[in-house]
Order: sequence, then C-alpha cells, then structure tokens
Amino acid sequence: MLAGFIGLGNLGYAMARRLVDRGVDLVVWNRTRAKADALVAGATEPAAAAAPPGSPGPPEPSQKAAVLVAASPAEVISGAPAVLLSLADSDAVEVVLRGREGLLAGDCRGKLIIDTTTNHPVPVLLFHQLCRQQGARYVEAPVAGSVAPASQGKLVVMASGEAADIEAARPWLDHLAATVHALGAPGLATRLKLVNNLCLGVFMAAIGEALATAEAAGIPREQALQVLGEGGGKSLVLEAKRQKLLARDWTPHFSVGMIHKDLHYLQDLARELERPQHLAGVVKEQYARLLMQGRRHDDFAAVYDLFARG
Repeated sequence: MLAGFIGLGNLGYAMARRLVDRGVDLVVWNRTRAKADALVAGATEPAAAAAPPGSPGPPEPSQKAAVLVAASPAEVISGAPAVLLSLADSDAVEVVLRGREGLLAGDCRGKLIIDTTTNHPVPVLLFHQLCRQQGARYVEAPVAGSVAPASQGKLVVMASGEAADIEAARPWLDHLAATVHALGAPGLATRLKLVNNLCLGVFMAAIGEALATAEAAGIPREQALQVLGEGGGKSLVLEAKRQKLLARDWTPHFSVGMIHKDLHYLQDLARELERPQHLAGVVKEQYARLLMQGRRHDDFAAVYDLFARG
C-alpha cells in the first residue's frame, strides 16, 4: 500500500509514523525538510524477524515500509493514489492545494486527497470545489485525538464528501482510526470537529482551574488529580493530560496555538449561525493570554499555569 503525506507537525508526524509502522509506503513533503528527513531516519530498516528457537526453515521477513521525500506537493500526488494532509490551518491547506507546485498542479485526476486538518468552515467548502474542478476526490476528514491515539491507531475520524470517496479512503484511515464517522455533505465534518474542540478546550480549562484551586486549598496535586479522575473531573481529557499536569510538562501534543485557532473558527461558525458561544469566548481568551506570554507551542494543558499563578 502506498500513500502521500503532507504536514509533519506533532500530530502529522505521529500519523505518518503509524502508517509506516503498519507497512504503508509513503511519499512525503513538509515545508521544513528536516522533519521529513527525521521520518525517513526513523523508519524501520528492512530486517528478518527472529525465528523461534528450534523452528524449521528461515525466519519470515517482517513487514516494512519505505519513506521517500518529494520535492513538492505536486510530486507527492503524482506518485501516489492518495495523499493525506495534516496541516496547521486552512491557509496552509489552500497553499498546498493551489500554490506553485501544489497538489492540484500535479497528476491529480482520480486521486484521493484526504484532509485531516481542522479547517475553517468556509474555505473547506472551497477545497471540495477546487478538487472536483481538477478531477481529484477530496475527503474532509478531521480527527479527534492527539499524538498518543494517533500512534496507536485510535483516532476518531469525522468524514464528509462523496460516500464512494470516503469508502475509498478507508484502507488508509483504518490504520489511523478506531472509528470513522461518515457525515455526508461537505462542511459537516468540520463543523462537528469544531464543536468537539469546544468540549476539549473548555474541559481542559476547567480541569486546570479545579486543580489549581485544590492545590491552593492545601491538597497535594497527585491526590487532587486522583479524586478528580474518579469524580466530577473524570474524562478522556483528564486521563490524557494527567501526567503532563503532574510533571508540569508542556511538551506539545496539541498546542495552545491550535486550540486557540479552533475556538476562533468555532466563533466564526457561531456568528454564521447567529448563536452565542458563551463558554467558547471566555475560554478562548485564556489561551490568548498564553499566546501573549509567548507560549504558542506549549501543550494546551499549560492553561493550568494561568490559574496556578493567580
């Protein structure tokens, strides 16, 4: 199996490495070449699996995959039947699609473009249209989950587009996801992903404030997290961030910059729907405070620091 992959940030690298580990050959491109080279260096070298002691015959070869680095997005799609994107935002997707030597400048007719980026709800509709015009098949497929679930193939995919195209994307998505939810019409997957990240951002801020309050009341951090995890704070968010909170380790899995961007996109959607977003607005500004402190690339669990410091 062969795929192209574009975008090797924290999540993208984990997804690409998961595909390699599952035996999918990759043609990759990344704006920063060093990240693509790191994926090549990290790919498992061909080797024979060790035979059990006393077993007859030579050992069976292990499943391996090759990683090649392309010179441009156009070269990626010209050399692969499907290309997965994992990019920072819709501006980056647009550049990769129709920039100089972009995907749509390559041999893209009949090819699948599987976009796992969390997009803005307006330009994502344009991406469907642009790809159709050039004969490519665009699947809007944002994911829920971060580095650890991606590495384990346990992401949750929300997919919009033609039913046949979503089905055609499954051989690659099934390596990455525990579940693929087909939502139909263009734009719906992106809208649901932004709603999901409303919960993500608000839950993380609530956990951060609760933990800081417990510590201020004289309760040790580890004990507070244990009780919160068994009580009102019990959630996937707390389970995923427990160790980061214990160690105050803000190495990014999902960054402050990304959650701030997603909540901003959600507010744009709410304006279109003429609906208030009370919690999203308040919580987004907490992450904006971290941006002002130069902490864009910290894990978004660092919102705890705002409450711990008063």
